[in-house]
Amino acid sequence: MSIIIIKFGGSSLADPGKIRRAAALVLGARRRGLRPVAVVSAPADSTDDLLKLACLTGGEDRPPRENDALLAAGEQISAALMAMALEAEGARAVSLTGRQAGIKTDAAFSCADVTSVDARRLKKELKAGRIPVVAGFQGISPAGDITTLGRGGSDLSAVVIARALGAAACEFRTDVKGIYTAHPAIVPEARKIKKISYGEVIALAALGTEVRQLRAVRYAARHGITLHLRSSFHDEQGTLVTEGGGQAGVTCLSIEKAGASGKVSLIGRGLGRAHLEKARAAANAAGIPAGKAGTAKNALCFTVRAAQTEELLKILHRAFIRA
Repeated sequence: MSIIIIKFGGSSLADPGKIRRAAALVLGARRRGLRPVAVVSAPADSTDDLLKLACLTGGEDRPPRENDALLAAGEQISAALMAMALEAEGARAVSLTGRQAGIKTDAAFSCADVTSVDARRLKKELKAGRIPVVAGFQGISPAGDITTLGRGGSDLSAVVIARALGAAACEFRTDVKGIYTAHPAIVPEARKIKKISYGEVIALAALGTEVRQLRAVRYAARHGITLHLRSSFHDEQGTLVTEGGGQAGVTCLSIEKAGASGKVSLIGRGLGRAHLEKARAAANAAGIPAGKAGTAKNALCFTVRAAQTEELLKILHRAFIRA
């Protein structure tokens, strides 16, 4: 049976009902003939709560080692509760810390790099018929200290485990159904993208759109790990992140505001002068002077006044994304 990694974000684990829902998705994968490994984030807002507690207790200049030891607790809470939820449904499950799952890192507290994964314990649990539930965001340093992998580090935990186990797929389950052609709250007609390339997701992240942890996507790209971004609350297909992605051209748009100015960006592959001229023509026709255009890998960016960014986003979405 193929192994599947299913990573759950904190909003999917915010209360007992949501944890049970996540457990049901894991069990659903097993009923489909897969061997699931769950990777979990801390419950929603709990990491921020722990940071506030740390500041109140240890001040701003607290020991990095102790800070990581504290923050890792959030994911361990999620892992234990998820394992309990799976056991309550008759499954055999086991919660594992980053160390128990074999995730080895350097000694850079708060933003450690994964150096290797010793997957023997994970393979042992799978062979015994148990569902491993791994606390994401954490690993162990050469000195045996707990380290954390930076904001969104559970994403990195999931992809390194996927590679170590040779998993057939790596799912990211969150409170959204996938990546959209634009932010649906601004552009109601935005639609979910079926397939997108690693490079386009990296461009989105670099331009301020929090899709997934940037290091995790880069790791997946280096090792050819297909990602599936989908909802924790619906079982419909989400967005696949692969090397080739979908068709060339504009895939989606992003928006970023910074003070009095803002930036609207076209994200896609094979973007060039024709796309630049089409975007300028659409903006000019609407009376929006699109300022200096910048180029980045897989992106064309237009600077305008902050008050005009949302209007320009809608205009360019209509110009480039087929209804």
